[in-house]
Formats: sequence, C-alpha cells, structure tokens
Amino acid sequence: MFLLIIIILGLCLGSFLNAFVYRLHENTKIKSRTRKLSITRGRSICPSCKHVLGPMDLVPVLSWILLRGKCRYCHKPISIQYPLVELLTCVLFIASYLYWPLQLNGFGIIGLIAWLIVLLGLIALSIYDFRWMELPNKVVFPLIYLYSVYLVYIAIFYHAFHHALLSFLAGLILFVLFYAIFQLSQAKWIGGGDVKLVFLLGLLSGSPVMAFLLVFIASLLGTGYALILYPMKGKLMHTKIPFGPFLILATITVVLFGAKLLSWYSGLLG
Repeated sequence: MFLLIIIILGLCLGSFLNAFVYRLHENTKIKSRTRKLSITRGRSICPSCKHVLGPMDLVPVLSWILLRGKCRYCHKPISIQYPLVELLTCVLFIASYLYWPLQLNGFGIIGLIAWLIVLLGLIALSIYDFRWMELPNKVVFPLIYLYSVYLVYIAIFYHAFHHALLSFLAGLILFVLFYAIFQLSQAKWIGGGDVKLVFLLGLLSGSPVMAFLLVFIASLLGTGYALILYPMKGKLMHTKIPFGPFLILATITVVLFGAKLLSWYSGLLG
C-alpha cells in the first residue's frame, strides 16, 4: 500500500516539476515582477498555444500517450520530456524507498522524507542544466538551507553530531576543490553553478570518502556521455557539456548504494 502511494506521489510530483522548471525559466525572460508566473499557483498551460489545460490533459504519462504527444487544442507536439520526467521521478522515488540505506524507524523515516524533498530539487536542476546549461540559485540555495537545517536537527535531537560534522566537511571539501578548478580554468572546465551545487551534494554524500566516490562516478558518467555523443576529438574539445546532471546522478547512486559499492570494492582488494 505504501509503495503504491510512493508511485502515485512520484508521478504527480514529476508532473509538478515539469511545470515548475518551465515557469522558472519563463520568469527569467520577464522583467516585470507583476507579470511573472507563480511557481506554486495558477493553472498549467500548453507551452505552444498557452491554452489552459483541463484535468484530462494533466494525468501523468497517460495523458501524453492518449493525446499521442500533441496538444489537444493546437495539435502541436508536446516534448517527450514531460512523460520522461514523470516516469523518472516515480522510478527514483521507488528506488529511494526500496533501497534506503537506513531502517525505516523514526530517524530513518525523517531522513527519507528530507531526501525525497531534496531529490525533487535535484531532478529540477538536472532538467534545467540539460536544457539551458544553468543551475539556478533559486533552487540550489534553498536546497542547501533545507538540508543544513535537517543536519542540525538530527545532530541535536538524534545526537548525530558525527554524521552532521562529516557531511559539512564533505560539502566544504568539494566546494574548495571545485572552486579551485573553476578559478584555475577561468570557468572553462566547470561553471560557477557547479561550484555551488557540489557543496549541497557533499552534504548529501555524508562523508569525505563518499564525496570523492561521488566525483569519481560523475567523472566516469560525464566522460562516457561525451564519448558516445561526440566521437570526434575536435568536436569534444570545443563542446560544452552540462556536468550538473552527472554530479546529481552520481549523488543519487552514492546516497542509495555508496556503502555497498565501497564494500564491494574492499572485497576486490581482499
């Protein structure tokens, strides 16, 4: 029963993320504060004709399939991003519930809830970075604040001082490392958004060891993506690739499976 709730919640929140990312980006084009789209209020609209969508247009995944990927009103194609984000959010919610590394008691449940809230922000950042090569501060900074409050909370009420300290240390190490790369490369290798993002991801990793594992996995994913998408060396050298989504995917891997990966690697070393 609880798994069914997780599935429905993941699909519905995935639909919300699509609207959230769209409105967040549209607001960057509008200079007047009075004309900006509300992030949390207002009806969903078609990105092409701006027609207000009805309830039958907003059923996650199913509406896109039944409408054959086209708007009911203007018949223009609706990006496959919408059902993919809904499915991705659902899958990540299920994986987080099934593979959560802590027991689902009081402490574990609070940690899972905090993680799922932050996970929504991470998915939104991944979409935004893939589409527009930016990591907006309006998402990154609230997530840093939220997770920092969570770490302080568990340190005080669950006496998890050691975990909170290691998490903040991991965030600081990644921030210093990426800031140094940012400065030395004059923003050619990574962007300023990545520098702010990795502080959050370091907090989520939980320790410096997990933070370095995160960077290692992200580097492998980013390199693999570049080699598959841009096989020509000349093109690789002059093409920008968003690194944020790979950092985020690596973070999800480390949070859910990091301990198992380290245990497996230790086993290989005997």
